[in-house]
Amino acid sequence: MTPAARVQTAIEILDAIAAAAREGGAPADAIFAEAMRARRYAGSKDRRAIRAHVYDAIRAVRSAPVLGRAAMLVLADADPALAALFDGSAYGPAAIAADEPRGEAGLAPQALVDLFDPLIGEGEGEAMLARAPLDLRANRLKSSRDDLAALFPEGEAIAHAPDGWRLPPETAAAQHAAYADGVFEVQDAASQYASATLAAEPGQTIIDLCAGAGGKTLAIASLTGNAADILACDTNRARLRQLKPRAERAGAIRIETRLLNPGQEAAMLADRMGKADRVFVDAPCSGSGTWRRSPELRWRLSPARLDRHVADQAKLLALGADLVAPGGKLLYATCSIIAREGRDQVDEFLTRHPGWTADRDIPPQGVGRAAGGGFLLTPGHDGCDGFFLARLSAPC
Repeated sequence: MTPAARVQTAIEILDAIAAAAREGGAPADAIFAEAMRARRYAGSKDRRAIRAHVYDAIRAVRSAPVLGRAAMLVLADADPALAALFDGSAYGPAAIAADEPRGEAGLAPQALVDLFDPLIGEGEGEAMLARAPLDLRANRLKSSRDDLAALFPEGEAIAHAPDGWRLPPETAAAQHAAYADGVFEVQDAASQYASATLAAEPGQTIIDLCAGAGGKTLAIASLTGNAADILACDTNRARLRQLKPRAERAGAIRIETRLLNPGQEAAMLADRMGKADRVFVDAPCSGSGTWRRSPELRWRLSPARLDRHVADQAKLLALGADLVAPGGKLLYATCSIIAREGRDQVDEFLTRHPGWTADRDIPPQGVGRAAGGGFLLTPGHDGCDGFFLARLSAPC
């Protein structure tokens, strides 16, 4: 493909991604993969260049443009070499007209920025949209961080994450044979901090209420040395189904899964009420802390969608509290930097649940900043995804 043809292909993919964002369709990565399957003539260099154009444009534009070309023009305005590729050639984009509409450059729409936690300052914007490194977590059941250092000497240790090893963005670590052997998992430092903050111990009964595909479930099994009973739950059958083979690969032998029907979660967990030493509520959220990995999420978030997330989080927190044994702990986590999903949610929980208290000795020393009854991790301050964490203690 010519450089101009790569730009035109990126524009066409951006059209599809913007439409999906507006309509609640497939995520950007899935759209990009499908577009490349339809263009099998594109070589590896073509795919890398097209992907760079697509994601650079998404990062540059604060909201979904009407046309993908409008997003790409934001980049072209700042890069004469890219602008020159709008040359009207056979497979390239048409020449640029001076009065063409451009996408809105910036971090996010002001109405969304206004919802950020007060700790999010102006200096966070660049870090929130920068390309994220690839973080690995050594599986203590089979390895240590020293083993990861030997496997990937180009990396570096992640401060405050004793099992964490950081590699350059888009490193193909998952293609290494050691990954297939369960030696390590790909997991951002923020998720590693969250799993450790649960403070699970051997011999305990633990419920991961929103386990998904089980990344944090496996981290908990690793931290407890296969000596805790873990129940991993979710309402998404496809995601939860991924946990069993992952657990087998990791050697995590004390994980049970339970698929829950939406709206019937409490009834389906009746046998566990008031019995768990630890409950992890990694609640569905806006994903605003993960924009550096999925920048198109800025284009998807609407007031109605945020309201649904906040309502679901409150219900999950209440359910999690019912599952905790007297004196036990509940960890609430969201990959969000929005106050309504973090500090406000916990403040309301504590108001509705007299006797519960927020622990103040989390997360690991040197990480995060106090945010109401919890702590906020951010890309700029902590070098990881944005995450809100609150560990809540039940009355005895």
